[in-house]
Amino acid sequence: MSLTAIVPVWNGRALLERLLASLEAQTERATELLVVDNGSRDGAPELARQRGARVISLGANLGFAAAVNRGISESRGPWIAVLNSDVELAPDYFARLLAAASAPGVWFATGKIFAAGSADRTDARIDATFDLVCRGGAAWRVGSGRLDGPPFSAGRAIWSAPWTAALFRAELFQKAGLLERSFESYLEDVDFGLRCARLGLPGVYVPAAVAWHRGSASLGRWHPDTVRRIARNQLFLVARHYPRRLLWRWLWPIAVAQILWGAVALRHGAPLAWLRGAGQGLWNFFAARNKCEVFAPDVLRSLMRANERILREIQASTGLDFYWKLYFLLTSGGTK
Repeated sequence: MSLTAIVPVWNGRALLERLLASLEAQTERATELLVVDNGSRDGAPELARQRGARVISLGANLGFAAAVNRGISESRGPWIAVLNSDVELAPDYFARLLAAASAPGVWFATGKIFAAGSADRTDARIDATFDLVCRGGAAWRVGSGRLDGPPFSAGRAIWSAPWTAALFRAELFQKAGLLERSFESYLEDVDFGLRCARLGLPGVYVPAAVAWHRGSASLGRWHPDTVRRIARNQLFLVARHYPRRLLWRWLWPIAVAQILWGAVALRHGAPLAWLRGAGQGLWNFFAARNKCEVFAPDVLRSLMRANERILREIQASTGLDFYWKLYFLLTSGGTK
């Protein structure tokens, strides 16, 4: 089965070497490997060429979205895998995703991704499974930071997959488009998932497919640029997808979600980065709104009702984060 693997790279040669080794060990190997270089200076592109990859050089760091889009535009074949350069795959990762995504009506698939170093399943912590968005425009990467357990071990239909290590039918990009470049990095995959939900193009979460991810290896989890982009891009999600009627009806949950994110940024020493990002999101709100078709109100209301129900159930069963506890407390806990 023809499969193209796309790996955006910005430095991180040692991490890329681990990924390439895990790709070579796959039981269902990629027939094409595209490494899209965002201006690396540590020899990562040279390593990729030595290991048989076709390297596409962008000449500068244009962001994750631009790199992935370039890779998709140059890929061949019916299946495309997008992989972060700091991820390692179990040998059967592609085989399991291909088996699940080949079912009728399934357009993409992702697996259970552990935090790097979680080799022992008895104390393994989740890095990513699938994504859920609340009415306020904030997304939860389901299970992130939690110990593995039953809530993360059941396969399910999903609308949004983290593009950490995900598989797609190439045809999906003709229907849903490419990643939105204005996001640069962070939440561009959630934006894509919302488009899939609007178009009725579901994917599947496959917990038997396992990978390990270092996470925020390029900048760091609380780097000012990371905080700024997340703050801005959360507002872009609202601008691009919410119909006018729900935009006004959900103004309070939106304000709560964004202010709480600011409080989290303050706790991690990045309040100015949050303010810059929120300011950029508001300043460009209407420009972002003109770039995407919004949901029909009933469709988005149904999606958010389901998302918040699942979010609350998993949070309750694994321990409520203070952020989500406050969010649901202040927003009356449900979609109207």
